[in-house]
Amino acid sequence: MRTPPANPPQDPAPSLLTFPCIFPMKVMGRREDGFAQVVSEIVLRHAEDFRPETIEMRSSKNARYLSLTVTINARSREQLDALYSELSKHPMVMMVL
Repeated sequence: MRTPPANPPQDPAPSLLTFPCIFPMKVMGRREDGFAQVVSEIVLRHAEDFRPETIEMRSSKNARYLSLTVTINARSREQLDALYSELSKHPMVMMVL
């Protein structure tokens, strides 16, 4: 007779977010031509109502890096996960927060 595991698998942690919600993401990369355009294109694939003109840009102290803040109207955790995943995998992107 098999004994049940001591800690049965749990459902994933419930989201602390209530959807839909306004959700900012910070995307960082080296300051290079086309970085903001690439980020905009990726975000638009996941959030059709995103407006690229709302991107906030900030250069690092030595102007070698660029931080972009993109704000979307997030509809679900799955949408955010997919967007984060695609942004993180792009070679121009160093970090997504």
